[in-house]
Amino acid sequence: MAVRSAFPAHRYPQDELTRAVAALGEAAGGLRPGQRALLKRLHASADVATRHTALPIGEYAAIVGLPGSGAALPNDRYIKEATALGERALRSALDGSGLAAGDLDLLIVTSVTGVAVPSLDALLIPRLGLRPDIKRLPVFGLGCVAGAAGLARLHDYLLAWPGHAAALLAVELCSLTWPRSGVTTADLVASALFGDGAAAVVAAGENAAAPPRAPRLPRVIATRSEVYPGSTDTLGWRLGADGFRIVLTADLADVVERQLNGSVMAFLGEHGLTVDDIRSWICHPGGPKVLDAAQRALKLPDQALATSRRSLSEAGNMSSVSVLHVLELTAEGDPPEPGSFGLMIGLGPGVSAELLLLRW
Repeated sequence: MAVRSAFPAHRYPQDELTRAVAALGEAAGGLRPGQRALLKRLHASADVATRHTALPIGEYAAIVGLPGSGAALPNDRYIKEATALGERALRSALDGSGLAAGDLDLLIVTSVTGVAVPSLDALLIPRLGLRPDIKRLPVFGLGCVAGAAGLARLHDYLLAWPGHAAALLAVELCSLTWPRSGVTTADLVASALFGDGAAAVVAAGENAAAPPRAPRLPRVIATRSEVYPGSTDTLGWRLGADGFRIVLTADLADVVERQLNGSVMAFLGEHGLTVDDIRSWICHPGGPKVLDAAQRALKLPDQALATSRRSLSEAGNMSSVSVLHVLELTAEGDPPEPGSFGLMIGLGPGVSAELLLLRW
């Protein structure tokens, strides 16, 4: 019924963020000469033009716990900022759907860049006027794949409860996970790609007493989940004394290129479809190498992933938020022809893939 993104007020060009990250690296123990050169190369080749950050860049030296800060811990700021940003995204999606907050029967909230107990969904009930008996499903640990996976599980719920309405909220503040010591190559890669943002989807089952679905948005037809064997150490988080630390290897794009074709072909084949039948590709913009790998695996023309590349350029990789942002951009532009098929592809730790067959 509606999909809406929300971003922090602070937006910076990539070169300004490159300088800020270099300064943070020096404050966190210093960057080796080779790392300084690598930082510049990674930022220049990330295909990212601008990104949003939860805080002004001048505040990060304090928030990551560097000497002399006296500031709150990063996770405390995460709870404050994620709740406010999530409220904006979900309120906007509700406005776009024509539903009231009290009409929602289920709220799924996914985030992997901080921890909140009570969870963000509980914190949002009084702020948005949600019913106190709303079903809640906080999701942690799926990482970048969680936007697509959350939409798939929302779909499952509405199949079981076709008279209900539900919402999915993804909110990620990647900038608050900057390491406080021992900067690694994986940290530098992450610093070139990840941005902050939130996105919300409001959907209704077939029998729900709700306003008509917006003609620019698709229906979910079917979903498929897959975890690729032997790839669990390729992508993820490690939680240490200095907070979240990115786990990221150069094998990620290779796993995608080897495995994605088989997943997509099998899924589409179950519905009598092929790649040629898909008119819109809504792929998680994990980075230029991941998008290139997906394009090669599926033998797609350059234009097929143009919207994913646009999202990456405008906002960076926002983890679980990104694929929903790509969906929003797809619907806002020149939407696909009514009746045509689309495929949403989520990719994340596991390495895992979540596929959703859509029909416009």
